[in-house]
Amino acid sequence: MQTAEVSITQKLTAEEILQDYRTGWESRQASLAGRKEVFMGKAKFGIFGDGKEVAQLAMARFFQNGDFRSGYYRDQTFMFAIGELTLQQYFAQLYAHTDVEAEPSTAGRAMNGHFGTRSLDDEGNWKNLMEQKNSSSDISPTAAQMPRLVGLAYASKLYRQNPELQQLQQFSVNGNEVAFGTIGNASTSEGMFFEAINAGGVLQVPMLVSVWDDGYGISVPAEYQTTKGSISEILAGFQRNAEGEQGYEIFKVKGWDYAALCETYEAAVRVCREQHVPVLVHVEEVTQPQGHSTSGSHERYKSKERLEWEAEFDCLKKMREWILANGISTTEQLDQIENEAKEAVRVARTNAWTAFDTGIKEDHAVALQLLDNLAAASEHITEIATITEELRKVTVPIRSDAVRAVRKALRYVRDERNAAKRELVGWLEQTIGENADRFNSYLYSQSEESALLVEEVKPEFDENSPVVDGREVLQAAFDAILARDPRVFAIGEDVGKIGDVNQAFAGLQEKYGELRVTDTGIRECTIIGQGIGAALRGLRPITEIQYLDYLLYAIQILSDDVACLQYRTKGGQKAPLIVRTRGHRLEGIWHSGSPIGMILNSIRGMHVLVPRDMTQAAGFYNTLLKSDEPALVIECLNGYRLKERIPNNIGEFTVPLGKPEILKEGSDVTIVTYGSMCRIVMEAARQLEEFGISAEVIDVQTLLPFDIEHVITDSIKKTNRVLFTDEDVPGGATAFMMQQVVDEQGAWRWLDSKPQCLAAQAHRPPYGSDGDYFSKPNTEDVFEAVYDIMHEADPENFPTIY
Repeated sequence: MQTAEVSITQKLTAEEILQDYRTGWESRQASLAGRKEVFMGKAKFGIFGDGKEVAQLAMARFFQNGDFRSGYYRDQTFMFAIGELTLQQYFAQLYAHTDVEAEPSTAGRAMNGHFGTRSLDDEGNWKNLMEQKNSSSDISPTAAQMPRLVGLAYASKLYRQNPELQQLQQFSVNGNEVAFGTIGNASTSEGMFFEAINAGGVLQVPMLVSVWDDGYGISVPAEYQTTKGSISEILAGFQRNAEGEQGYEIFKVKGWDYAALCETYEAAVRVCREQHVPVLVHVEEVTQPQGHSTSGSHERYKSKERLEWEAEFDCLKKMREWILANGISTTEQLDQIENEAKEAVRVARTNAWTAFDTGIKEDHAVALQLLDNLAAASEHITEIATITEELRKVTVPIRSDAVRAVRKALRYVRDERNAAKRELVGWLEQTIGENADRFNSYLYSQSEESALLVEEVKPEFDENSPVVDGREVLQAAFDAILARDPRVFAIGEDVGKIGDVNQAFAGLQEKYGELRVTDTGIRECTIIGQGIGAALRGLRPITEIQYLDYLLYAIQILSDDVACLQYRTKGGQKAPLIVRTRGHRLEGIWHSGSPIGMILNSIRGMHVLVPRDMTQAAGFYNTLLKSDEPALVIECLNGYRLKERIPNNIGEFTVPLGKPEILKEGSDVTIVTYGSMCRIVMEAARQLEEFGISAEVIDVQTLLPFDIEHVITDSIKKTNRVLFTDEDVPGGATAFMMQQVVDEQGAWRWLDSKPQCLAAQAHRPPYGSDGDYFSKPNTEDVFEAVYDIMHEADPENFPTIY
């Protein structure tokens, strides 16, 4: 373990040092002002980076164009220092300004302290990331920035070691880019932190992790957080013993020591950038002058002695002492800088509030005038005037105030017809549309590379198309994909040497090398993170989660990071990650493989594809790799050895998203399903034909998006009856499908019988074939469910079976 020297070797000029001091004080004053804005009611919540200024100033000095940050919500000073955040943008985020020009990190969608740069232009195309300093978009869950950090650093390894990627110079120059991660000391207690640290050490990637250690996690001191009270002490075993050995370089430095911090980061970044060795910088004795956030005061849990120490060792105070002791500046000059910093923050805060508030007040004024006009023209003048007066009394309006008032007023004039009402309705419709763009857009890609815009290419077969195991169809597809695009790589447990547990990558590591088809450790969370970070840097990862059940290890990262990435940046960043897994009809409690309702409700923003066979799966992979969106593909585990024909155009054909396929036409009842249930339903439909029941079988193919062209409702118009069936628990994906069809598509209008769901039992299936039969829908269950629907409609021709 290394401890930094106190002398500064980076030859900074007085002007550069004083600029750092100025930036530090501007950041401190922004924190102080931000807290006041929350307490004045101009912002809802505040969390700030005070106390972390000097360490972040030092780190920023060695952050270059092309580098990436994956940090947390106290990194404001760093963002100021690298020139990717202005004071006015800082306050715009605090106020939740929805203009992307005013607040480019999130367009007002994330609370303050959540930073990100814009990797995409207005059309959703990649910018040249080597011409800017980059920050991946922050998320709040503690330590959840760490898995993505692994991937950002891993991309540098791929760009350096894979010659086929050398031409992609808008994303990398020989893999020289460092991924900077930041985290608070208490968050290092999270499992994601340890998993990411281990993964970074195994991979040997340029990942620089800074731990800001203020000795607490909100109110809980370090002795309750970390063994030995020190993250660097317990990670000492990761320290490499010599150059060329696997491991980390670990540094310890005081958060108030500017000279030592500069020296430390100079050395740490050099090791990362040149040798691709991961580094941990443990920044100790950091203070937090305002406590954790605006939710409470740290005086409640810190002792008097601790508070006195924090005042004495405030990093900006110590930096001032160091500047004066070294004759770099005078007391008068530093006083002037501090005063100018305070004034700069005041001006930025005022300008940000004016820009935020002006547009809202203009809408507010228009709504008031229109309501006055309506009152004058309506017989309900008293009610409308009361609503208008309440709106007029709002001194600090937000957009919903006017909309809420207008909607209430329109209730009273529902039977009236006049120009004032028409004008008010027009204003409301326009305003709701504008706010849909402000608050509801970019859940999915809105670029020309949207997966929904990929043109369908049918698979081609002839009499010479070989009939093979399904796994061989996928193997041929992945072979074609890897040959076609050097940006594509596949990682996962057992994916490499043995070609995955079901052999879809068999022989492909040998053919394309370990950088393209790679084994990983058992670490689902950081497998996904590895893919997210690489996708953020222009690569096209296919990350495998061996079984669908294991997705639980990574669902938080999928939900909080990649699924909402385009949304929380309003189209500013994208990570077109493909997550490959397998499920349905597995064996036993922990391999039951169908928690689809959980998935659908947690990863909106990703596509969820459920192919019934490997040919459909291959087509989906081709589609996704033509798009710029993330997706989860769930293959059928019991389909790898079933026979299929390999399409002649295996690398080119595509399957469209959101378009169900009618597997069998029928006239009496519509059966809606997907995945492995398709084979069960098709057999049940064949048996139903023997008893005079004509079932139309529809494979939805994709759950997100779902039946864009309302194929299912068109079927129900013909059959007037519907059964939704799958292997999820009751109320899971069957309920989702019913809601989409009956409610969203309005299919209830054409139903002559109650829509019904057939799901699995509420528990997970026990081991063995009987466990599967008695736990999940089988052919007999489907037959009897449909028969019962027909019995209710025509009991004479379809008497009860038993």
